[in-house]
Amino acid sequence: MTEEQLPAAYTTAMREMLGQEADAFLQSYTLLRTQGLRFNTLKSRLGTGVRAAEHTVSLFGLTPVPWCPSGYYYEHPARPGRHPYHTAGLYYIQEPSAMSAAELLGPLPGETVLDLAAAPGGKTTHIASLMQGQGLLISNEIHPERAKILAENVERHGISHALVTSAAPGELSRRFPQVFDRIMLDAPCSGEGMFRKDPAAVSEWSPGHVEMCAARQWDILQDAYIMLKPGGCLAYSTCTFNRSENEDTIARFIEHYPDMELITEKRLWPHLEKGEGHFVALLRKAPAEETANSRSKRGSGRGKNSPRTTSSVRDAYQQFLGWAAEHLPGFTGQGVPLLFGESLYLLPETFNASLHTGLLEGLKIPRAGLHVAHLKKNRIEPAHALAMSLQPSQAARSWDLAADSHEIQVWLRGESLPVPAELHGWTLVTVDGLPVGWGKASSGQLKNHLPKGLRILKAHIDEQ
Repeated sequence: MTEEQLPAAYTTAMREMLGQEADAFLQSYTLLRTQGLRFNTLKSRLGTGVRAAEHTVSLFGLTPVPWCPSGYYYEHPARPGRHPYHTAGLYYIQEPSAMSAAELLGPLPGETVLDLAAAPGGKTTHIASLMQGQGLLISNEIHPERAKILAENVERHGISHALVTSAAPGELSRRFPQVFDRIMLDAPCSGEGMFRKDPAAVSEWSPGHVEMCAARQWDILQDAYIMLKPGGCLAYSTCTFNRSENEDTIARFIEHYPDMELITEKRLWPHLEKGEGHFVALLRKAPAEETANSRSKRGSGRGKNSPRTTSSVRDAYQQFLGWAAEHLPGFTGQGVPLLFGESLYLLPETFNASLHTGLLEGLKIPRAGLHVAHLKKNRIEPAHALAMSLQPSQAARSWDLAADSHEIQVWLRGESLPVPAELHGWTLVTVDGLPVGWGKASSGQLKNHLPKGLRILKAHIDEQ
């Protein structure tokens, strides 16, 4: 992309902003965009995941991203998104500059964290890795279809301590005032850092669009302030370059809320670093001697996706624990059980310490923690999410497939596989030790229980 292909108002604004650096910045648009992946340390640092990660580095010629210990660059024509390790949630394909935001936020194990505008899930999966699966992570996306994609990425990465919601920021701030230790706000922006990746972002850009984004960011920031605990930290990030959506918005925020302190601001420029560019500001709310614990009343009425917490939940939970005792002897089954229709979920135990289940009434929840089972009349069918959260040692039976084998291609297409006749019952299917789903073995056949929406067409696999 040449300078002439960029909006004239944009290049003028960037020349005014960057001065002598503008030529180098605009020249960067003629270069290929940067590509990267970030390892899911919930898997890459455990058991066979270590070897699989090492193999991935060698296979794709990965080189480290300086600002993210788990991040790596890869070069064309490598296509790690089409490898079975991607299906297994070993890594997330993510633009390298964007990896800076969660690193700067620095979430800790055991904290209560909110990702306020989370789809498609890059920063949520990064935060979950840094939390080491401990604490409570609420990942929110207002748009239902994007929330579905977010939930799928949470599932693929085997994240068990995350609640995916789909609500307006104002709805969340009414329910969760002063709840979160840390908040990530990857704000909707004009996307100037997406120009090399997405030509549509160029056509959508205008000075008016920048102003509209800045106004929307200001509204969301005010809701984030309400939800942040005294002493808590907020990371505000964008993938855009103008000051209106970045430094000016932060300055306005601090002026309006004098108890917010700017800890640091970080900019990554495509002409100075190997990345598409990113802005991150880390802010901290002043501590308070006493924290208000008052919360809004429950939502009026039960929404379509609201949970049941009656005796039927206890019965379903006990039924699942009975199934797990036979098929998952290494699974603790600890958590707060919730029942959505025929689907049983386990919220992390820390949920009750931070919140209470009544706050979920009427809230759209695509994923309420770890989905463990479907209740099928008098039987249990384990959920795909449960498989993705396990280690092979936790399952009574597992069946491993090599990443470069024909069998894994067959499995990812949704087909059954021949297995020894003595293998019988629910079986955790793995690729080089990384879970990819459930199979049910009977009479020398391993029936495929990979969800239909996750099955990969043969032509897609053969492109690897």
